[in-house]
Amino acid sequence: MNVRYGPRDTDAQRNREVEATAAKIWSTAVTVVWETDPDAIRAVLPPPLEPSEPLARIRFATVDMGTGIPTFGAGWFGVRARHAGTEGEYALFMPMTTEQATIGGRETYGEPKKIGQVSIEIEGDAVTARIERMGFTLATVTGTLGDPVELAPKDKVDFYFKCSPSPDGKGFDTEPALVYCRRHEEAREGRTIDGTLTLGESPLDPIADIPVGPIRAFELARVATTQTGEVVERVPADFLLPYVHQRYDDLSVLGKRS
Repeated sequence: MNVRYGPRDTDAQRNREVEATAAKIWSTAVTVVWETDPDAIRAVLPPPLEPSEPLARIRFATVDMGTGIPTFGAGWFGVRARHAGTEGEYALFMPMTTEQATIGGRETYGEPKKIGQVSIEIEGDAVTARIERMGFTLATVTGTLGDPVELAPKDKVDFYFKCSPSPDGKGFDTEPALVYCRRHEEAREGRTIDGTLTLGESPLDPIADIPVGPIRAFELARVATTQTGEVVERVPADFLLPYVHQRYDDLSVLGKRS
C-alpha cells in the first residue's frame, strides 16, 4: 500500500525552493528606484541593520517557469540597508500571486511574502503595472517605453529575518535568524520608461509611508535572478518584535475596515 503522507526515501527528500531559486528563469520586470526620506528608512530597519543610501526600490514581475505551471506575478518592495559592512537591501513586502511562490521563499529564507495581485500590461509602447492586495491598490506604474538601455549583471544581498511566532501569542518560540540572500541578476532587452509611480494607502501593507522622491531608475527588462541563502547570526527577539506586527495582524486590521 502506498500512503503518500508517509516518509520519503532519501532521494525524494528535496528542497524544491532552493532548486528553483538556483535556476536561471527569465521574467518580465518593471523596476523603479527612487530617493526617499532617510528618516523613513531609519524607522523601518530592525537592529542590527543600519541605514545606507536613502533609496527605495519596487519591482513588478511576471514569471514563466517554463515547466507548464501558469505564469504568476511576483513583487518586491524594500529599502537600501547595511549590516556589519555588507551593503544590501531590506525587503519589506513581497506580494506573490500563487501559494507555491509564497510559501517556499517565506519558509526557507524568511522572505516577507503575502498572497496578492501583481500584473504588467504592455500595449505597443504603453506600459501599466499594478500591485493589489485585500481590496487595496498598493502601487501603480503608468508610462511609455523609451530607448533601449544596457543593464550590466549585478551581485547583491537581500536581508531577511526568518522568525517563528510562538503558538501562545507571546513573541517568538526561537531567536530570529538574520538571513543573507545572495543574488546574481542578469538583464536583457532593457527599455527606459517615461512614467509615474504612485503608492496607494493601505492599513495592511503601508508601503505608501516610504515617500517617492527623485527617480534614479525606471525601466522594463527581461530579468533572471539566481540566489543562495545563509543564516549569518541570531537576533535577540526584543530587537525584532516591534517591527514584525505588520506581517501577522492582517485579520485584526481588516476587521476594523468599516
